[in-house]
Amino acid sequence: MSNLLLILVIGGAVFVAFFVGWFISRRIGESRLARAEELAKKIIEEAEKEAGMKKKEAALEARDEWYKAKANFEKELQHKKAEFSRLEKKLSDRESSLDRKVDILNKKEREVQNKERILYARDKAISSQEKELQRLIATQNKQLERIAQMTQEEAKKLLMQNLEAQARQEAAQLIKDIKEKAEQTAEKEAKNIIISAIQRCAADYTVESTVSVVNLPNEEMKGRIIGREGRNIRSFETETGIDVIVDDTPEAVILSGYDPIRRETAKMALERLVMDGRIHPARIEEVVDKAKKEMEVLIREIGEQSCFDVGIHGLHPELIKLLGKLHFRTSYGQNVLQHSKEVAFLAGLMAAELDMDANLAKRAGILHDIGKTVDKETEGTHSQIGYNLALKYGEHPLVLNAIAAHHEDVPHESPYSILVQAADSISGARPGARRETLEGYIKRLQKLEELADSFKGVAKAYAIQAGREVRIIVEHNLVDDTKSSELASEIAKKIEAEMEYPGQIKVTVIRETRSVEYAK
Repeated sequence: MSNLLLILVIGGAVFVAFFVGWFISRRIGESRLARAEELAKKIIEEAEKEAGMKKKEAALEARDEWYKAKANFEKELQHKKAEFSRLEKKLSDRESSLDRKVDILNKKEREVQNKERILYARDKAISSQEKELQRLIATQNKQLERIAQMTQEEAKKLLMQNLEAQARQEAAQLIKDIKEKAEQTAEKEAKNIIISAIQRCAADYTVESTVSVVNLPNEEMKGRIIGREGRNIRSFETETGIDVIVDDTPEAVILSGYDPIRRETAKMALERLVMDGRIHPARIEEVVDKAKKEMEVLIREIGEQSCFDVGIHGLHPELIKLLGKLHFRTSYGQNVLQHSKEVAFLAGLMAAELDMDANLAKRAGILHDIGKTVDKETEGTHSQIGYNLALKYGEHPLVLNAIAAHHEDVPHESPYSILVQAADSISGARPGARRETLEGYIKRLQKLEELADSFKGVAKAYAIQAGREVRIIVEHNLVDDTKSSELASEIAKKIEAEMEYPGQIKVTVIRETRSVEYAK
């Protein structure tokens, strides 16, 4: 019984304790919930306050931006107004200037009209004077017939003889005038064409040479180029086919050879060896092979650039390569590729003036000396060799004839070949384009003077302007004014037939009468 009571007491105590704990925990939860709700309300209130402040700040910023945009717009508006005012003033000034020019033109027009009226009056007066002169001549002729007492047939025969002589003289004078006018016009047109060509192609003046100089960093490099017992220099000469001259020239060696491409290849290889510093037979062979490949690429690029400069396309790759080789070839000191480009430009300009195909003329011009690339390796003239090369690579028949006929080896078959021949002469004859040996130059001047002296009535002949002009003094009592013009033409024709010369030679005949007295 006591144990049961104890259990009941313990159970009651546990229940009481449980109840008390549950009550206490509930009170604590309610207290925490109240504090949390209060905290949440404070956070919400602070967030609302902060949102309100942010909203006010955003509104203020938006207002500031609006004021700034308004100010910028007003500033831009003022700038535009100022610009419009300036333009309006400028247009007004221009309008005033145009009005002044119109007044000046009207004034000049009135002056021209006045001059026309004056000229018309003068022309009318001259016509009246001519009619009066004709009337006086007719009257004088009648008086002469009456005084001469000649029959009508005799007078007619004498008159016909006089008229025939007068007609011959007038015809000779007319021919002279026409020839002078034609020469002046032709010279003017030729000058325009040549000036235009010079403006479009600035051709270089080069001097033919068979040596190239390679600069060295120091004198010690000469010994390395020669090598032990000369093995390096022998290997280099064997690989390149070019002679290497090592002399007393400070810090330089000379490469000598008649083949300009091989000489240029050797120069490239030697410069690379000097820069690299490793010079021995194996390295020489390697560098020379590489230089040969680079030279092939360079030749092709030069040929392609030349075609681009002239404005032609569609050439066979082998012809382009041959054009590139012309860059390293000279003739009488003139670079053959530059000469060919110059001929192409000139031929194209002249073809355009004549309403012909300028591209075809330029194509024939740039290829006219293509045979010079292999003329040392092939039998025949360079024009015939060039014809065969162009034929092999399928060029146009007119181009083929221009190549073959530019030195008159074959007849001309079209105007294009004549244009190429003329352009070739112009390019080769311009001052400084080609060199001429002193002996040949003196012989040409002597022959020119001797040829002019061979004509009857010539007192003395002088070759001047480096043989580009011959001045002839004639006996005034043997050669009259009309005969002097005929003599100039005859001498020019004989020069063309018997002499070879670049460009043209001007023939000037001088006839004068001098009276000399001495006062004692």
